[in-house]
Amino acid sequence: MNRTMIFAHRGANQEAAENTRSAFDKALAYPIDGIETDVQLSRDEVPVLWHDRYLKKLKLPGNHIDDFDYAQLQTMDFAAHFPGAAKEGVMSLQEFIAAYRPRCRLLLEIKNRDWEMLSRQELKVRKTLELAGPVTDGRIMVSSFDLGSLVYASRLTPRFPLVLNLEPEHTLNDARRALDDQPFLYGLCVHISTLDADMMKLVRERGKRIAVYTCNTDAEIGRALTLGVDVLISDVPQKALQMRDR
Repeated sequence: MNRTMIFAHRGANQEAAENTRSAFDKALAYPIDGIETDVQLSRDEVPVLWHDRYLKKLKLPGNHIDDFDYAQLQTMDFAAHFPGAAKEGVMSLQEFIAAYRPRCRLLLEIKNRDWEMLSRQELKVRKTLELAGPVTDGRIMVSSFDLGSLVYASRLTPRFPLVLNLEPEHTLNDARRALDDQPFLYGLCVHISTLDADMMKLVRERGKRIAVYTCNTDAEIGRALTLGVDVLISDVPQKALQMRDR
């Protein structure tokens, strides 16, 4: 990583429904470096790509993704909320990795939900790592806002690149504490509002990587590029690429 890499946030989500094959394929029409996506479990424990807590975009506002089996999710239209989109069923993590690992880097964010039992959260971690395989070169990274999930993942695969996501309200001291207490972390993924020279200095002093989400405006993209983050996650990857390359 000798320059900032541009990752499409859930694919080209301004051009197609997020976390669908169409969004990923449209993102790869640009010379992006990677794709970020979200992992949850279906009711029958299949890792699938879905970000939201609820299925409001599928006109099921009271339901979660894990209220349905994988076969049921495949019959639903996960692109229905995107104007003019053709019907697409849910995409499994296995399909995603098989299709896109050969084409770009991947950042897999494991979503943890407060209604899940710990055993189910740990199952999600295990299945994600199994599908990702023994990759330790940073081409596939796993992230989570839940530190406990990453601690568990590090016990299973000690050398796998694991990234802690920080919320906008997390401070520099929170970042310092995480890196000092959990030396296994490959790096941090911070919100653009918290990215500054002090955050960069901290991460570099610890010898870690830093990603930033979600950079969409010229000012946000410019700040991330100027500070020299390793990964810039954007809803408009084509804009970020243009700014980086000039």
